[in-house]
Amino acid sequence: MFPEKIKIAYHNYVAGTAKLQNLSLLLIRLVLAYGFYNPALMKVKNIDGIIAWFASMGMPMPALNAYLATTTELLGVLLLTLGLGVRLITIPLIITMIVAIATVHWSHGFEAGNNGFEIPLYYLLMLFALLTFGAGKYSLDAAAKK
Repeated sequence: MFPEKIKIAYHNYVAGTAKLQNLSLLLIRLVLAYGFYNPALMKVKNIDGIIAWFASMGMPMPALNAYLATTTELLGVLLLTLGLGVRLITIPLIITMIVAIATVHWSHGFEAGNNGFEIPLYYLLMLFALLTFGAGKYSLDAAAKK
């Protein structure tokens, strides 16, 4: 169907871009860690305000959920940065993003500028990629395998 030269060029291109997979996973981890950093610090600095906010939204067990979200985000920052236990930490982070979308962002629509679910959705998708592909070569997870 395709001329042989086009097939070879395409396969060479695919092989070349595949070499960037580990860099992509590192960048995803670092962007996510940075994205969770300020929200985690905000929660730490004002945990009582977060508990009250969760309670005002009708969230069950607001204190427990505030501490769980804070701990998850703090651990996420650390573990994503180091590339340690990445496939494990992505699960509670994914749950945190689903809860954030459902309780805070969904009613504002998609657009990030309107506090919509756009950014949490992107985080969710990046976390899913890390769950399925792992931390990549540039991580403590990879170093521990050696």
